Amino acid sequence: MEYLINALQIIVGLSILNVWLVQYNKDTKWRGGNATTIFEEFDAYGLPVWSTYLVGAIKVILSLLLIAGIWIPALAYPAALGLAAMLTGSILMHLKISDPLFKSFPAALFLIMCLVIAFAG
Repeated sequence: MEYLINALQIIVGLSILNVWLVQYNKDTKWRGGNATTIFEEFDAYGLPVWSTYLVGAIKVILSLLLIAGIWIPALAYPAALGLAAMLTGSILMHLKISDPLFKSFPAALFLIMCLVIAFAG
């Protein structure tokens, strides 16, 4: 079970880091509304520009803590719960603007993974 939890920590952590540090300025089918960048996505949700930086910083920090939790297990639980809360917010934003359900799929999948990490780890 430990290997599964560690794998989930790596998958979730690296995936979120990829979204916020590599893919932030690229068009994907998962973006909210008709957005092509993360900034346009937050605008589609009706959120101010500063919130993009705040949410990004929180998600990057929590992702790094989740990965570090492989070596420092005390970090995994709070990082997984923090990311679960942020991912719940992502799903709610998609629902707020009536996005098709498939756009919430990555957030929902990572939310489930975070809950597994937090409660089965």
